[in-house]
Amino acid sequence: MSVDEIRESNTQLHGAWRFFARSSHAGEVLELPEVSIASSNVTWSMMNAAFLPSPVETEGALERAAVATARYFVPKGRGWMLALCEDWVPPRLRERAGELFSVHGLKLSMAATGMVAERLAPAMRPQPALHIQHATDSAGRCHLADINARCYDMPLEVGREAFDVAALFSGDSKGYVGFRQGEAATTAAVTRVEDVAYISMVATLPAHRQLGYAEALMRHGLDEARRAWGIERTVLHATPAGLPVYRRMGYRPVTRFLFYMAAPQGR
Repeated sequence: MSVDEIRESNTQLHGAWRFFARSSHAGEVLELPEVSIASSNVTWSMMNAAFLPSPVETEGALERAAVATARYFVPKGRGWMLALCEDWVPPRLRERAGELFSVHGLKLSMAATGMVAERLAPAMRPQPALHIQHATDSAGRCHLADINARCYDMPLEVGREAFDVAALFSGDSKGYVGFRQGEAATTAAVTRVEDVAYISMVATLPAHRQLGYAEALMRHGLDEARRAWGIERTVLHATPAGLPVYRRMGYRPVTRFLFYMAAPQGR
């Protein structure tokens, strides 16, 4: 993979989380020498994040990043996340990361593949009928929040605290909810980050999976991004379950991220 595309995958992830933090009621963005902080200051650990601003080569540099992140988040008492791009850390150091991070309460929680598409591939099958609504009011945002919370095994109130925020889905970011047979079934968000369409919050309830609804909703959102913003290039970070869908849509893997998370104090 090219160095430029690996950096783009990092920039897109950082940029989207900065947007989420700045749009949140009590969010904060902070650039430190060791890490970049983009915290929505909510209960959901994934939304309180830190990222390496550039590749690291030494154990000392990686440890300093973890220390700086813990120094920021621990006093707040909330859960938090440190994202590690595998291509920004030498293999020998990557193997040590879990041990270095564990002293700060961080555990490897999930991995995601950074992917990019210059433009989407044509659909390989007819798209299913789906009633699509923009998440522009509280009811729509709560549908989006609830589906994501249920898919990530989080309490509904935690999802709503993070996502029932008007600024998250206005201007350069659009949220979508797809309804099947009258039930909110699938969600996605498209955010413009440095003139690239960044996809996030893709989630589908179990009863509606493997029927093409997530793909149909994403294609709708990206078509709107092309018409409104004039952009086709799109980036996302895929869980293992989403990889086959995204490959079919024309995305290709660029790099991989490891998400280390710390639970809120007392949990």
